[in-house]
Amino acid sequence: MEVRYLFHSGFAVDTGAHLLIFDYYKDTPRGGKLADGVIDPAEISGRDVVVFASHSHGDHYSPVIFGWRGALPRVRYVLSDDIRTREEAFRIGPGETLDLGDLSVRALRSTDAGAAFLVRTDGKTIFHAGDLNWWHWNGETDSYNTRMARDYRREIDTLRGEKIDLAFLPVDPRLEDKYLWGIDYFMRAAGADMAVPMHLWEQYGLIGRLRAEETVAPYRARIAGYSRRGERVSL
Repeated sequence: MEVRYLFHSGFAVDTGAHLLIFDYYKDTPRGGKLADGVIDPAEISGRDVVVFASHSHGDHYSPVIFGWRGALPRVRYVLSDDIRTREEAFRIGPGETLDLGDLSVRALRSTDAGAAFLVRTDGKTIFHAGDLNWWHWNGETDSYNTRMARDYRREIDTLRGEKIDLAFLPVDPRLEDKYLWGIDYFMRAAGADMAVPMHLWEQYGLIGRLRAEETVAPYRARIAGYSRRGERVSL
C-alpha cells in the first residue's frame, strides 16, 4: 500500500485496485495535487475511488468531496450517519456493517462524534479511527474521564483478534501528558502492522516525541512518520 498524508486526519490510501480517501476537508491551495495534500479529481481519474467521512465536524468533512463526481464516474461515498446531505452516498452508523462487494466496512462508535471505520479490501484491513480516541482532558471532571476511558476501551476491545494491516489513530497534543493513551491502548489491545498518528494540529514533531517514549517500546518500529502535507507516509 501507498499512503499519502492530506491534512489533519485526512489520508489517501492506494491499495492497488482502490484509492481510499479518508476525512478530506482542506481543499487548498487551488490547483494543488496529491503531492500538496490536495485531491484533484483529474489526477486520479480512472481510479476506483472510495471516499470516507467519519463525522460531520468541519475538520473531518467538507461537501467539496461531492464535486469530484464529474471526473470520477465510479466514485463512491461512505459517510457516518450523522452527516446530513442530500448527495447520493452510503450511510453507516456505529455497530453497522456495509458490504459493497469489493469492499466491506464496519463502523465503531466514536467517543466524540460519528464513527470509526474498519475497512477490508484487496486483502488488506485498514482502520481509521476518526475521532474515536481516549479523550482524557486534564481539566475535566473525574466522572467524565472515567466514562471516556470506559467507552474507548469498550470499542477498541471489539477489535481484539482482528488482523489489522494499517491503523490511523489520533495523537492530539491538546491532551498534554495523556496524548498517547489512545494509541497505546489500541496497539496493546488490538494492534496493527503499522500505526499512523493523526489529528496532530500540524505539530509533526509530536511523532518523534511519541517514538521516543519508553511506553511505546514494544511497537515503536510500527509507528509511521511524516512531517509535511502531501508527503508519502513512511510505512
